[in-house]
Amino acid sequence: MPAVLPFEDLKARVAAGEIDTVLACLVDMQGRLMGKRFHAEHFVESAWEETHCCNYLLATDLEMATPDGYAATSWQEGYGDYVMKPDLDTLRPLPWLEGTALVLCDVLDHHTHEEIAHSPRAMLKRQLKRLADMGYQAMTATELEFFLFEKSFEEIRKSGYRDLQPISGYNEDYHILQTTKEEHVMRPVRNHLRRAGIPVENSKGEAESGQEELNVRYAEALATADHHTIAKHAIKEIAWAQGHAASFLPKWHHSRVGSSSHVHQSLWKDGQAAFYDPDDRLGMSPLMKAYMAGLLKYAPDYTYFLAPYVNSYKRFVKGSFAPTRVVWSVDNRTAGFRLCGTGTKALRVECRIGGSDLNPYLATAAMLAAGIAGIEENLSLAPASDGDAYAGETGRIPCNLRDTRQTMMESSMLRDAFGNGVIDHYARAAEVELDDFERVVTDYEIARGFERA
Repeated sequence: MPAVLPFEDLKARVAAGEIDTVLACLVDMQGRLMGKRFHAEHFVESAWEETHCCNYLLATDLEMATPDGYAATSWQEGYGDYVMKPDLDTLRPLPWLEGTALVLCDVLDHHTHEEIAHSPRAMLKRQLKRLADMGYQAMTATELEFFLFEKSFEEIRKSGYRDLQPISGYNEDYHILQTTKEEHVMRPVRNHLRRAGIPVENSKGEAESGQEELNVRYAEALATADHHTIAKHAIKEIAWAQGHAASFLPKWHHSRVGSSSHVHQSLWKDGQAAFYDPDDRLGMSPLMKAYMAGLLKYAPDYTYFLAPYVNSYKRFVKGSFAPTRVVWSVDNRTAGFRLCGTGTKALRVECRIGGSDLNPYLATAAMLAAGIAGIEENLSLAPASDGDAYAGETGRIPCNLRDTRQTMMESSMLRDAFGNGVIDHYARAAEVELDDFERVVTDYEIARGFERA
């Protein structure tokens, strides 16, 4: 793997005329890259230290509207500045864009230069600091599932998002012939990301026509969230360059399988797998059992951070490989949590609840907070679920955004882990999403009731 681009190397490449543009980006609440395109000469002269942005960037909806109701920023407060502080450890070339490099930025208060508590990277770093104080390091991996469509974003938008046609005509799960037809998109994705320092392992067809999965190597949790965010952005740009749309909407059609983002996680201590115990039947240490018990106990509290939109909940359908119950199992893809790598040092827990629309920083931070709570409370892990996890009726995953928002609001665990201001901020984001949806008259309502109501 190539190393992330050292700053001195960037300066040399700028001087040689190889790089002329640097993208300085923060990660917003929705997990998107927002920022500025710097002339590279100016970046290496001064902007590498800091730049500024409007503080509304961490208080918008998907449409980039500026809804009221946020304590952190508002029309009343005048929408001031945040400081964007480049994290030079994330500096890397972007091979799919000519002469371009990218750096991720932390978001700081303009006056105190302290990190903004509700910024996604800060939320994850806070939980990683808690783990570090306990002597542990979190290792994670996220799977990126998405759909490729025949037409471009522009063509689809002009059509009113109607008559959507995936790039293939049949289920392509592990299907080599069909995915060969899509290599004009997926081969550049794999190769460009590797050259950008993202440790891509593989891509594959997923369990629907036009559905893809990209897998990136297990890494330290903050690096994994960075990799996920850059990879998602790259997939959209590379597909666009080839005339196609790539969508991470979890459920784009009621008759099609949804797209997920499974999160694998484990804790390590002093270079050793802290979840592994060779004397246990499954290899699970007491630490892992307590951590997993926390994941299960508090799953309703943090589901918002795995499923943040109205559409997110359309995935949870029996027989779709999306879970419907908060139970754990041993290598069973029908449960909300799956134990992987049993009996080995690669032992880990996979959360299968999250959709392709999750923000990896927020999802990981929330699950780490729940796992830490499980350890601190010394929780006992319930027995594993056997057989078809869809068959049970207990431990249901929250089925709509309104209920999930309320549970998040009432969670003392989340408030202790992140602070009241952070949870109130994201509760407002959920409320904005709900209010916007409830104003819309859908095609379903018109077709169902226009004549017969």
